[in-house]
Amino acid sequence: MKNNRRNFLKITGLTGLGLAGGSLLKTLGAEIKVSDNLPPAPGKGRGQLFNMSGYAAPRLDSVRIGFIGLGNRGPGHVMSMSLIEGVEIKALCDLVPEEVEKTRKMLEPRGIKPELYSGDPEAWKKMCDRDDIDLVYICTPWDMHAPMAIYSMEHGKHASIEVPAAITLDECWQLVETSERTQKHCMMMENCCYDFFELLTLNMARQGFFGEIVHGEGAYIHNLLSSNFDKKGYWNMWRLRQNSHRRGNLYPTHGLGPICQIMDINRGDKMELLVSVMSRDFQMNELAKQLAATDSFYSQFVDNPYRGNMTTTTVLTSKGRTIMIQHDVTSPNVYSRIHKVSGTKAAALKYPLPAKISIGDSWVTDEEFKSIEEKYTPVIVRKIGELAKQVGGHGGMDFLENWRLIDCLRNGLPLDQDVYDAALWSSIAPLSEWSVAHKSNPVAVPDFTRGAWKVNAPVNLLMEKGGTTKVLG
Repeated sequence: MKNNRRNFLKITGLTGLGLAGGSLLKTLGAEIKVSDNLPPAPGKGRGQLFNMSGYAAPRLDSVRIGFIGLGNRGPGHVMSMSLIEGVEIKALCDLVPEEVEKTRKMLEPRGIKPELYSGDPEAWKKMCDRDDIDLVYICTPWDMHAPMAIYSMEHGKHASIEVPAAITLDECWQLVETSERTQKHCMMMENCCYDFFELLTLNMARQGFFGEIVHGEGAYIHNLLSSNFDKKGYWNMWRLRQNSHRRGNLYPTHGLGPICQIMDINRGDKMELLVSVMSRDFQMNELAKQLAATDSFYSQFVDNPYRGNMTTTTVLTSKGRTIMIQHDVTSPNVYSRIHKVSGTKAAALKYPLPAKISIGDSWVTDEEFKSIEEKYTPVIVRKIGELAKQVGGHGGMDFLENWRLIDCLRNGLPLDQDVYDAALWSSIAPLSEWSVAHKSNPVAVPDFTRGAWKVNAPVNLLMEKGGTTKVLG
């Protein structure tokens, strides 16, 4: 009992805090076993190299961008960025030449002529080596995200990465330490933080509408079974390969990011531990067998250790709040990210649509909802929301996140999402894999801020500065 408690305190970093002798640990029980064989946290014994939370990099009048990865997500971001004032699209890179050429042609009507890089697995490094690029935008398969972002920062560029930012804890820590050492931004482009109801509830939380936040829920429930097995879908079947050997909550950030911002995780609260439970695989291996019966290509995917249909992860925070995150991309469910916010005064629930707000034990009326929406719609939505919907990209949230990133860089402002968010939100995947593999035992969540979460300022939606970047016609 004593040794277990000592290990728990040591790994979670609670030693020396008043919390260690308080009711939280008494509730948890000293007998809880927490992982002590995960990869070590680089530099955990020392303080931060530099606090990137709230860091404002030197302003850039023009943001020169190079894009890596032009398969699924990349071209949309390229076109989105081409509509934002002060952006120069300097280079396009993809291993497949045809993808680069298609994106180049999309830019022709706007008179944009970027340099092209393709055909060579190392071509992206040549692009990052250029001295006329400020930001590298990464839209490649998951396992390439962290290495490319690290290389970009090492070569003097800010990095923006599609989700997730990393797939191992080692990579998460490498991103943190590289960003701190180079003082270059590393932003995971979690677009769901910029969806309209999520922004509304974030501002409501900031204004105290929910009272004290007690619990949050998020998810990625999206039927991708057929697309994961589609030869013409993801390049080299990379997403199916991820799902065929990793067993956990592999894609947590869409549902998790907005809840973390509402709870001020990394900025006043922190995650302490998580537990993950996963069902068995009911469908993926069966589909692989069916396809292999008529196409030998799919034989490589038969009898693999597939991720189960549903993974449910529960997180406990330092302030005693809870977060639930679910992941199911196989079952024939209606799409949902849940987005549930529960406080001492009110609650909100986005899915199933339409979104709802409750006060007490009753949903507000449509008229009351409109009144709340009018009062709490944040400045960023009032300023750019309608234009974002016209441009599109997941209903406008893609454009909102890109515009906000550029506006912050051009005005020398801190970003809404920093490297600690990128590392923490991404770390849920490998941590959940460990928990699932060890009979759903709890596992400690690393503090990537190394204690700075106690003083870091919450995300600012007021836009007292900035907001000056125009949308081009």
